Amino acid sequence: MNAIGQAGAALAAELSALRRELHQNPELASHEHRTAAKIAELLIQMGCEVQQNVGGTGVIGILRNGEESPVVALRADMDALPITEEANHNYISKNPGVMHACGHDAHMTCLIGAMRILAQHRDCWHGTVKAIFQPAEEIVAGARDMIREGVMENPKVDWIFGLHVQPDLEAGRVGVKDGPLMAAADVFSIKIKGRGGHGAYPHLIRDPIMGAAAVIMNLQTLVSRNRNPLEPGVLSIGTIHGGTQDNIIPEEVELTGSVRTYDSRLRSDMESWIERIVNGTVAALDLSAEIRYMRGVTPVINHPEAARIAGNAVRNAIGAKAFAVANPVMGSEDFALWLEKAPGCFLWLGTRNETKGIVEPWHSPRFDLDEQALSIGASVLAQCVAEACSYQAKLKEYGRSIG
Repeated sequence: MNAIGQAGAALAAELSALRRELHQNPELASHEHRTAAKIAELLIQMGCEVQQNVGGTGVIGILRNGEESPVVALRADMDALPITEEANHNYISKNPGVMHACGHDAHMTCLIGAMRILAQHRDCWHGTVKAIFQPAEEIVAGARDMIREGVMENPKVDWIFGLHVQPDLEAGRVGVKDGPLMAAADVFSIKIKGRGGHGAYPHLIRDPIMGAAAVIMNLQTLVSRNRNPLEPGVLSIGTIHGGTQDNIIPEEVELTGSVRTYDSRLRSDMESWIERIVNGTVAALDLSAEIRYMRGVTPVINHPEAARIAGNAVRNAIGAKAFAVANPVMGSEDFALWLEKAPGCFLWLGTRNETKGIVEPWHSPRFDLDEQALSIGASVLAQCVAEACSYQAKLKEYGRSIG
């Protein structure tokens, strides 16, 4: 453990207290007013230049040290989820029906810790650090809105790093990999239209409920019989709406669902395959369909050099035993949009502790995390800045640019 790692360890109690305060006061997407005010207050206290109300409730903290370049951004999300917490610890949410069930309280805490370390250890880095506290990640709006307001410019960001708590990885370890880490997320809706009537006279109607059942079953062949089994892909139906009474066949049924992919070609194929399957199925049953396919966030694809920087950060700040190869997941994250603007890396911060019973997945009403991860996350983010500055200096020395 180097100086940055030691500085992070010394902040453990302070970070735990901050995380618990944030956990007790969660706010939903685009309503993170109290959270943003707290973050701004802390950034001002450590000497940052602070910008508020960026892209809604977003907050930017800037530290400068010597020359402007390189510019390294660190990002954390702020919003909570509409979930009622089920826990017996003493820092349970005070806002009924709202909970930090995806670790955003920890992400903010780690970034505040990293900025505190960097403010106190300016001998370890040079250039400019932008701390990005992003609202509305859970509704895939915050990154887009902040980017539109020019967060990645003035000064232009050279590298960006972020992390996400990972309840499948034991506390004390940090997962890093280059390439795909999280999937693209698209959504679709299908309205199946027929002719309604009395349930006792099925020969006089065209049953959209039967059509919906057939469509659901046939759509599963897209994953099992159309997709290359070596290419990750998921199609899930999330809702079915139709009908008003047990003896009335409705006029229409609506299905909604999601598609998760990594490969851009497979993503396009899934859209066209859904149209083919649905239209063919309903035509065979003398029904009709309206299909809407909406593309969402792109995949999180880590830049290879940024992943190398992040891996070095883990080893140098915490130690080689802390490093783990990250396992990709089919969940999505709008950190992908930041990666479209600058090379970067998204890391897994291990938070699992089976001895303490901390094993619940993201979005569970019983979600919690082992707080020893907080100082580790803060140290690794701070070290990512130091490593990126060192790497950038070497590029400048040899006259190279980032590929």
